[in-house]
Amino acid sequence: MIKSFISAALFALLASVSIGSYAAKAEPADSAQVAVAQTAAINLNAADAETLTRELKGIGAAKAQAIVAYREAHGPFGSVDELLEVKGIGAATLEKNRAILSLN
Repeated sequence: MIKSFISAALFALLASVSIGSYAAKAEPADSAQVAVAQTAAINLNAADAETLTRELKGIGAAKAQAIVAYREAHGPFGSVDELLEVKGIGAATLEKNRAILSLN
């Protein structure tokens, strides 16, 4: 009787550890989805200042507002390189963000 109780308790313990490790392995898929979402293209011709600040590296609120103001004054960006015309945006900042920038 004691032997069967110990066996049942051991089985329950091993089953709970097994289920816990299965759940832990499922989490990286969720992290991968977050990584994909973070690399979505940012449309220079449509993004607001808040989005630019949040999504672009090295772009604070003032630079994001400058990008929006430039777009309003000069019309839509014709190329990603035109971002260099915005005061405060240099080549290094452009290169850090080039992969996630789009025009449409």
